This record gives sequence, C-alpha cells and structure tokens, in this order.
Amino acid sequence: MEGNDLRSIAFPKLKDNELASLGSCPLTALKRFRDRETMFDVGDRECKFFVVKSGEIEILDVCGDEPKLITVHKFGEFTGEVAQLTGSPALVQGVARGECEVYEMSLDALRQLLNQHPNLGDVILQAFIARRQLLREPENFTGLRVIGSRYSQDTFRIREFLTKNLVPFTRLDLEDDPATRQLLRVFQVSEADTPVVAAGRRTVLRNPTNRELADALGLRQQLNRTVYDLVVIGAGPAGLAAAVYAASEGLQTVVLEKSSPGGQAGRSMRIENYLGFPTGITGGELAQRAAIQANKFGARVSIPTPALGLTFENLYSIIHMDGGETVMTRCLLIATGADYRLLDVEGCKRFEGCGVYYAATPLETQLCVGADVFVIGGGNSAGQAAVFLSGQARTVSLVIRGDDLYKSMSSYLVHRIEQTRNIEVLRNAEVKCLKGDDHLRELELLDRKTGEIRCFATPAVFSFIGATPRTEWVPVEIDKDDKGFIQTGPAVSRSTRWDSPRDPFLLETSRRGVFAAGDVRSGSTKRVGSAVGEGAMAVQFVHQYLREL
Repeated sequence: MEGNDLRSIAFPKLKDNELASLGSCPLTALKRFRDRETMFDVGDRECKFFVVKSGEIEILDVCGDEPKLITVHKFGEFTGEVAQLTGSPALVQGVARGECEVYEMSLDALRQLLNQHPNLGDVILQAFIARRQLLREPENFTGLRVIGSRYSQDTFRIREFLTKNLVPFTRLDLEDDPATRQLLRVFQVSEADTPVVAAGRRTVLRNPTNRELADALGLRQQLNRTVYDLVVIGAGPAGLAAAVYAASEGLQTVVLEKSSPGGQAGRSMRIENYLGFPTGITGGELAQRAAIQANKFGARVSIPTPALGLTFENLYSIIHMDGGETVMTRCLLIATGADYRLLDVEGCKRFEGCGVYYAATPLETQLCVGADVFVIGGGNSAGQAAVFLSGQARTVSLVIRGDDLYKSMSSYLVHRIEQTRNIEVLRNAEVKCLKGDDHLRELELLDRKTGEIRCFATPAVFSFIGATPRTEWVPVEIDKDDKGFIQTGPAVSRSTRWDSPRDPFLLETSRRGVFAAGDVRSGSTKRVGSAVGEGAMAVQFVHQYLREL
C-alpha cells in the first residue's frame, strides 16, 4: 500500500452522525484539557480513547533525543493504535494544543463500541492497524532503540522478539556507526553491556531476557484468579482462530503463547494458498490481524507465557507456568504447533542467530544482500523462503536430500523456483559442517550419491527441515503418537485413558475436555487453512463439553 493511502486510512475524520452517536453514548464522558496538558504519556497502560470535539491533540514521538511531532488530531479525529486495544503501554505522547474538549472512553467501552457499531468499528480498527504499520517505519518513529553487534546472538534474539511481536524499534549496529558508541556513553553503559534496549533516556535495559522485555512492553497479560471457560495454549493460526470464535461467543478465553503470534506461519513472507487472499499475505500480517480480532472480542493474549506443565483436578485442567504461576480452566485447547527441526551438524548451535536462521524475513536477510545463501529443505516453507531471498541475495541454493521437489512442495512454488534465474536446486545433498569466526562463513555439503564433499562461502543458511511437535510439557494422560504429536478423536476412542461412555469428539484428546488442533495434532494436514478450520471447529466441541458439565 502506498504511503499516502496508508495515511488516509490511519487518520480518518468521523462523520457528524458518528460524533453524535458518541456524544449520546452512556459509555462516553466529556472531558476538557488545558493548553499543553499531557493527556497520555509513553508507558501509560490502558490509555483512554479520545475523540476530538474541539481543539487539537499533538501526538509526539519522545523516544528519541528530541521530541518529534507525528501528527495533530483535529475535530472529528481520534487517538490510539494497536496498543490501545490490547491494553499495552502507549508508545507515543498526547498533548493538548489549545483548550481541548474530547469524548473519552475506557478500553472496555471501546471494545463494546467496536462490537456494537461495526461500521464505526471498522474505521477505528483499520486506523489502528495502519498507524502501527506507520510506526514500524524508522523514518516515522524512533520507538525503542536496540544497540548491539549484528553478529551477537542476543542482539538477534531481541530484534527477532520485537519484530515478531510487531513492536516498533530502531536498530543501531556497533559495526556501522561510530556515533552509536557515543550514544552508549549518553546512556551510561558500555559495549560489554550490549545489547541494550532504550526507550528514550529514562528506560535502559541491558541484555534483557524476552520475559523482561515483554514485562516492560506490557505484552504479558495479568491473568485473573478465576476459572476460565477456555485456555488456548499457542497463538498460531489454530489457537488464534479458536480465541476469536470462543471470545465472540461469550466464552471467557485466554491465550498463552511462548514467543509471538503466528507460529510457523508467522515466519512466512508470503502465503498464497490461503482462501481469500489471492495476492498473498505475510504470516506476520495474518497473525497480527487475528490477534487484534481476538482482543476486539475480549480474549486475553499473553506473551511470552509458555506452558511448562499440565495437571488435572477433578474436571479442571491446571496449566503451570514459570514463576510458579498457574491458571485453571474448564476446557483446554492445545495448539502449540511444531518447531522446525534443528540442523544436527557441527557448528550449527554456534552460529544460530549469526548465520543460521529458521525464518526468512527482512530481519534475517540484512546480511544477505548481494550474497550467496543456502536454504535447506524441500517443503513449502523452504520454497517460500527461497523465492523471497532471491530478491535480496545474489544466488540462492536450495538443498534437498532427494531428487524431486514435486514430492514435497506445491506445484505453484516449484514452477516459480524453476523460473527464478538466481535459484539453483542442489539435489541429493545434505549439510555436513558449518564454519566461521564471529559469524558463519562457510558451508560443507555432502553429495549423497557420490560421497563428494564441497565447500561453499556463505554468510547465511536458512533451515526448514521438518518439524517436531511442541509437546514436551504434555503429561502422560494425553496420548501421543510415536513422533510426539497428540492423538485425537477415533485414535483415542480405544485408549485405556478414555473414561467416558461416549465417544471422544473429533478433536478431543484422551482426557475429556482437553482438545488439540493445528500442527500439534497427529494426522493434521500442516496447512494454515486447515489449522484455522480446526481451531474454529474445536470451539463447537468446547460448547458441547460445557453443556455436559
């Protein structure tokens, strides 16, 4: 989308009848601010939603060294972006320009408005999404500043976490700009403290863990001490679909996610075979829209909140998290998906994040411009990565163990690879060894037919070599197949652990009231469309089970 089009969506003016509806709404309060009075500040949680009745509101970026004006909201315009809906801390500052009178709404009132007035809700949601997109462009917004070496695994980890969670930030590499070292002195930290995450000059985090970063950004939700109707573990396509349907149908729903929304699909730069998106959509964008949709209906999405264990008490499931926290639920949906299998070769672990990657997005490709890179794997994810990388790298070598791409990859992708001049398919090959110093420099490949070993210079290897389910935390009460995927429906009807006179529901596990959907489920088709369908279907079984209770 062009910049002007995006800005027109991001900063709409409400119509007179829409303003009149707000003014008469019992959930709306009329409030006045004095000239230069701060209406909300960076870091404020659950900011109010303001619509300008008179006066103006300046929106300022105060994360850099000097305040920068982003926009001015005038009559009929409103404040807020994605953080407004999720309850995360504000990224910007709002200041009254002149005497200002506004309609004010709380977060709960805003959610009610979005659901009860769909036309107005669409305008607000589209503006929120467009504003977050604008804030993620460095020329528009400083955001957090992440300072560190481009070859540091921790620097990559932090930038990956922020990127996948769509948090705006500016990257500053120690190798690129001498002024970066001067900035470290301003923050009173040394190179040994890097990577450093800075929000203005007031908040400086030295090599924070993902948990510490999430707490600072408000990504981790405060969970209620209550019994939920449904807890969803995993925020991939299946988990987010379940959250949307469950919350929209009135179920008290929470989603626990270990890293970021989207799962494996969130790593894809182009999904072309998902119904309704003929021109394709990135996995990150699809996940963002789904997460906003879930929040709109009142589902709580908490990140990073990995499930570490699961126990049962009478008819309830108890999920155990880090720090000794627990959450109790009547129904549980396991939608943790699967992770790409790690390359089990010499040097792999050493270069993860500084030459070995398990996703191909703009974050990972910054060292690939004009370089010779390698993609390992023969499935759709590998094919999508190869096509995306071909637009950045000089050459892309797609390494497969067999001799026929059509056996494991969609035909449309194979055709595209065959038509892309700078992609070469290396058949009957496998990685033998990875070498380098502070980052990857060489790759050794074994020819499986001749036994010949060849060495190639490369700064980046992208691995997509099959998946292992995220079920290491699942207890023995839940039946799994020999590969660790969770069994459901007919596969558990004869299980010794099944203790009900009725047959299990199609997506129900060997424990009543516990369901599984998406890639983590044994026999699933490992496609985005089917995962979304299973997540939606699971909610119908949840309703049936709750009626039993």
